[in-house]
Amino acid sequence: MHLLRAPLSPCLSFLSSSLQLKNAFSFCLQPLRATKSTGVWQNQQSVSSISATATSVGAGVSDASTRTAKGDVLKALSQIIDPDFGTDIVSCGFVKDMQIDEVLGEVSFRLELTTPACPIKDVFEQRANEVVSALPWVNGVKVTMSAQPARPVYADELPKGLRAISNIIAVSSCKGGVGKSTVAVNLAYTLAGMGARVGIFDADVYGPSLPTMVSPDNRLLEMNPEKRTIIPTEYLGVKLVSFGFAGQGRAVMRGPMVSGVINQLLTTSEWGELDYLIIDMPPGTGDIQLTLCQIVPLTAAVIVTTPQKLAFIDVAKGVRMFSKLKVPCVAVVENMCHFDADGKRYYPFGKGSGSQVVRQFGIPHLFELPIRPTLSASGDSGTPEVVADPQGEVAKTFQNLGVCVVQQCAKIRQQVSTAVTYDKSIKAIKVKVPALDEEFLLHPATVRRNDRSAQSVDEWTGEQKLQYTDVPEDIEPEDIRPMGNYAVQITWPDGFNQIAPYDQLQTIERLVDVPQPPLLPPELSLY
Repeated sequence: MHLLRAPLSPCLSFLSSSLQLKNAFSFCLQPLRATKSTGVWQNQQSVSSISATATSVGAGVSDASTRTAKGDVLKALSQIIDPDFGTDIVSCGFVKDMQIDEVLGEVSFRLELTTPACPIKDVFEQRANEVVSALPWVNGVKVTMSAQPARPVYADELPKGLRAISNIIAVSSCKGGVGKSTVAVNLAYTLAGMGARVGIFDADVYGPSLPTMVSPDNRLLEMNPEKRTIIPTEYLGVKLVSFGFAGQGRAVMRGPMVSGVINQLLTTSEWGELDYLIIDMPPGTGDIQLTLCQIVPLTAAVIVTTPQKLAFIDVAKGVRMFSKLKVPCVAVVENMCHFDADGKRYYPFGKGSGSQVVRQFGIPHLFELPIRPTLSASGDSGTPEVVADPQGEVAKTFQNLGVCVVQQCAKIRQQVSTAVTYDKSIKAIKVKVPALDEEFLLHPATVRRNDRSAQSVDEWTGEQKLQYTDVPEDIEPEDIRPMGNYAVQITWPDGFNQIAPYDQLQTIERLVDVPQPPLLPPELSLY
């Protein structure tokens, strides 16, 4: 394996300039011993040489000083750890647009977070001010908070209407009547209250709930005749699309037609830039649900259930469906759990369905919603409960659910975007499959030779069309992009785009004893 040499450090360049200055002074003083007739000219030449050299070194000192100040600030900010990623905010790439005025001792920079709904953005801002202000030469700090532009990890492969949506969340129960739509709507408005740009897509064509649960002024979807797109309606800043707003009421049609309607409503709507699109999934695990999962790259799913055993049986089917489609389930909401009366808590439908889902399928978070007349009434009145009573017990539960969804989506995006990368310094493909702790290395040529597409393997006979010698041993990928939560697309120099599922990458022969690139000294690592 070939190693790349580490680039010369700016600090070493400055030391080299200092040595040149010393030699320049020695050289320039020597002509002063020349004859009188040429002494004036030689002396002027010497002074000019000294001045030019000093100016050059002065610029080098200024650059080095700026780099030192920047290094001080980055080192201070590296003390702040993102609890979701377990990495400091400098390594996460959050620090942007740093400006330093060393004369006045003023520092300004921008913290670009993964989402505007980050639950600890105020903590980040406060800590950034504190750690930078603690530097002895700093007199003032200006921190600007922002969020990354709304864009999915793999935007280029999506329908145009979905290319500016960062996260798509499915709220599913696979059973009717458990409060799935209530959870979907209240979760959406909770995220909006946290500062995110949110949309809701009601995917239940047979029985749309959204027109009852919200009260937009415009209750009909409009068409853009030039673009032939659908303009969502809005309520309290959240974009809404539902078949119930199409002026058709409830659909009476066969399954294939319903799938086409859902596809059109979802992909041709002008959603614009959204941080979260909440999809209120219809009950079941059939054709419509599979179509939805294939149309859009779901970031995650939230499962809604009730305490009864019958609800658990149907929910388990849904969890298995999402598992097969490589969609991580991040939370379970157990609705209608209990009510309080006479100083006691009663469980009229029993206990355990939600916790059983958590235990059996390893879903990390469980949220319990009580039986509240106001929660049911708000669904019928057109005003979500978290809007009607933002300080109530139900709103606090949804606030916790919202924080969970934001944190889990950020983790998933980070895992997906870095799951498969190419390390040019060791000429190896690094693989760290989401949900697995294991990291391993693959040789690029081996990955290319293991392509199983029709271009490499005859689909009818199974005969290998791509021969071993067809792939150069030193081949390197030009680009690696995520394809949903299950695979990556690798672009090779010959223009071939290889789809490599994570499951397949785990079966390929791995590299061992790969030499690592040399590390920079700690004092130079921030430059």
